[in-house]
Amino acid sequence: MWIVRLALQRPYTFIVMALVIILLTPIVLLRTPTDIFPNINIPVISLVWTYNGLQPQEMELRITGNVERGIATLVNDVEHTESQSLPGIAVIKVFFQPGANVQTALAQTGAIAQTFLRFLPPGTTPPLVIIYSASTVPVIQIGLTSDTLSEQQLFDFGNNFIRTQLATIPGAATPFPYGGKQRLVSVDTDSAALQSHGLSSVDIVNAVGAQNLILPAGTAKIGQLEYTVEMNGSPQSVNEMNDLPVKTVNGATTYLREVAHVRDGFSPQTNVVLANGQRGVLMSIYKTGNASTLDIVDKVKAMLVYNKAQYPPGMQVNQFFDQSLFVRASIQGVLREGLIAACLTVIMILLFLGNWKSTLIILVSIPLSILVSVLLLSALGETINIMTLGGLALAVGILVDDATVEIENINRNLAMGKETIQAILDGAQQIAVPAFVSTLCICIVFIPMFFLSGVAKFLFVPLAEAVSFAMLASYMWSRTIVPTMAMYLLSSEDEYHPEEHVGEKQGFFRRNQQRFEHGFERLREHYRRALGYALEHSRLFSAGFLAFCVLSCLIVFVLGRDFFPSVDAGQIRLHMRARTGLRIEETARLTDQINQTIRETIPKEELVTVLDNIGLPYSGINLSYSNSGTIGTSDAEILVQLKAEHSKDTSEYIKLLREQLPQKYPGVQFYFQPADIVTQILNFGTPAPIDVAITGTTATLPANYVFAQKVAAQMRHIPGAVDVHVQQAFDAPTLHFDVDRTRAQYVGLQTRDVAQNVLVSLSSSFQTTPSFWLDPKNGINYNVAVQTPQYRVDTLQALQNTPINNTTPGTRPQILANLVSLQNTVRPASVSHFNAQPMVNVYASVDGTDLGSVADRVNKIVSGLQKCSQDQINNLSEVKLISS
Repeated sequence: MWIVRLALQRPYTFIVMALVIILLTPIVLLRTPTDIFPNINIPVISLVWTYNGLQPQEMELRITGNVERGIATLVNDVEHTESQSLPGIAVIKVFFQPGANVQTALAQTGAIAQTFLRFLPPGTTPPLVIIYSASTVPVIQIGLTSDTLSEQQLFDFGNNFIRTQLATIPGAATPFPYGGKQRLVSVDTDSAALQSHGLSSVDIVNAVGAQNLILPAGTAKIGQLEYTVEMNGSPQSVNEMNDLPVKTVNGATTYLREVAHVRDGFSPQTNVVLANGQRGVLMSIYKTGNASTLDIVDKVKAMLVYNKAQYPPGMQVNQFFDQSLFVRASIQGVLREGLIAACLTVIMILLFLGNWKSTLIILVSIPLSILVSVLLLSALGETINIMTLGGLALAVGILVDDATVEIENINRNLAMGKETIQAILDGAQQIAVPAFVSTLCICIVFIPMFFLSGVAKFLFVPLAEAVSFAMLASYMWSRTIVPTMAMYLLSSEDEYHPEEHVGEKQGFFRRNQQRFEHGFERLREHYRRALGYALEHSRLFSAGFLAFCVLSCLIVFVLGRDFFPSVDAGQIRLHMRARTGLRIEETARLTDQINQTIRETIPKEELVTVLDNIGLPYSGINLSYSNSGTIGTSDAEILVQLKAEHSKDTSEYIKLLREQLPQKYPGVQFYFQPADIVTQILNFGTPAPIDVAITGTTATLPANYVFAQKVAAQMRHIPGAVDVHVQQAFDAPTLHFDVDRTRAQYVGLQTRDVAQNVLVSLSSSFQTTPSFWLDPKNGINYNVAVQTPQYRVDTLQALQNTPINNTTPGTRPQILANLVSLQNTVRPASVSHFNAQPMVNVYASVDGTDLGSVADRVNKIVSGLQKCSQDQINNLSEVKLISS
């Protein structure tokens, strides 16, 4: 009551306060990030380890497992850890408890990584440490293609020039480019020439290391000047390295050009990108932190236009899969629906009250309440997203209650002949407590959302805050600005009495409003009769109402359960896995055929882009951000963009491809992954909404894999479960060399000599003996790698002819075949861990039904099989969210 009296005594105070809020809101909106979802702040730290040539099982046992055990011992607030060991790359993800201090966790994780370097294989480099969250998803893809530039030139320009410019955009993360060829100075050894000169690959490595130096000389003071002394420690051009001396015997010098060829080359290609059939380079831009997706994409586009003059002639820069279009459309859709709701609300109020002045007062209170909520949300660090806007749209119909009840009661008191001020005070006092209790009851409904956990907490708490803030602001305005405006606009003379205007011509609005009043009176009379009948037959009505409630509860058993509605973003993300170990060239050829099938299935006029990302990226950073599930060169990810106006739903095309592709390409696995930004965020880094993880020990890993196959076989019979597959592959073709240590010792060699020569020949020298060359034209350092070209090791005989030698004088060179025995076997193509335990994943998606029913049946299958197994079963990802 006191605040109403204060508002009437000092009306300008509250009018100015309302004007300040109106003027302040645009400034706040411009500074508040706009995104599809609130920031899901579940901190994750990723460690990316690299050791070229080391197989997945070796990466797991010698690097991944050791570091994971150290993290579990010395890093605080760890919720769980996940890891994936691939050829030469290991990615360890550390998930932390809610509320954990990320900076402390980062310091501890970095410290343990540096400490464990002493316990890891020689030559292991410190890991890359990355912080990200569930909302770290690609927001736009940049494609580089050219008819004149090579893949090597495209990769070099994208990695060293474009990526460095994009890194300055706030909130944007740009990992290494996909595809292309990674430039380096390649020293291609000739095995036959090495044998004829009595040399091996290790001799070439030592020669390059001794002749390609990065050492300063210093200064010399001569006379009155101090001279800087420099040397030609490193060759100025790549061709000069061919003239480096390798060895001198009896006055005869062997030069590098005689046993090898130094060229401006590239590392063995493990990743190919095709944009509409043309080879190129792909750069994914990820959103990090609280940054706005719209701002990031706009600044990326502006940066590309700004630097266009620096691009080499003949290079085309294309933009693919712009997620800002979907975000902007979603935000505009929510705003449009909220505006429609507000207009309908105003029309209903106008029809019921029949007074434009009263309607104007109520109309002013609605946007003011929403603006207060927006200001408070921004102050708390929330973003403008579909959850907060959805909450405000939901509240529009409720916000009018406080003001409507206030105005209606004031009008009632005015009709009783009271003065305006007294009518306002009496009307406000009479409904103060009921209105306050009603507002609190609505706000209390949203309190349980604050006790949610995981992703659900970050999604629904902002919605609850938006509604609660708007409701409380609505009550506040009903006590202040509504009485103030009523004092200036309302009076007892405004009350319309039809009996006083008999015979007068009425306007369009008054005529229709009177018709509405008469119709509503008839409806109220019918209601009064129905209510009287219900009171007279109270037992019959109570029984019928109770039966209706019981029958309504039965809907629970047939009602679907999903975490979030499905969205049609016009994008398809198809993952293809061919035979394990298939060469990247063969996988690219197979992908071309699949692209043709896709183009035959989807009409040309509805297709915008087909983008292929084949094989493993060059950097583990990409694997840390990506959730594609790629494990080797036999994998490919095919992204399809449809036009905005396509005749069929995207799900219909997915169904057609799901039926046709396995029939045309037997032996190839196909499964569809989330392509839209909404599902990618909700899946939190997993390729599918259903993930069954079987964990155990290293000894039980083969048995776990067999068990996973059984789980997958039964899951395929679940109605609605699609794309069921086991993520890991345990059949990577492997050539196992068993060194005869006694024979090697007899000829003056050690196992170390055999391993080093094979490593240099097949995986290059850079991992264990790094060397660099500075390109004086662009000022960039490039790796110098000694390696036998892959095209020369194309048969078992060529592999077994690898020269083996050491630096001990008098040791006669040998070939690999003299020192080893060969065994053809299979090994895991990747090894995954959950809390430092080996894990096998069974992924599945849902089509044509709800996620909850499929998850329940999966749980039954897992429970049934678990009774016959000692393995531990964990349900991860969305299954966990549905069950909670």
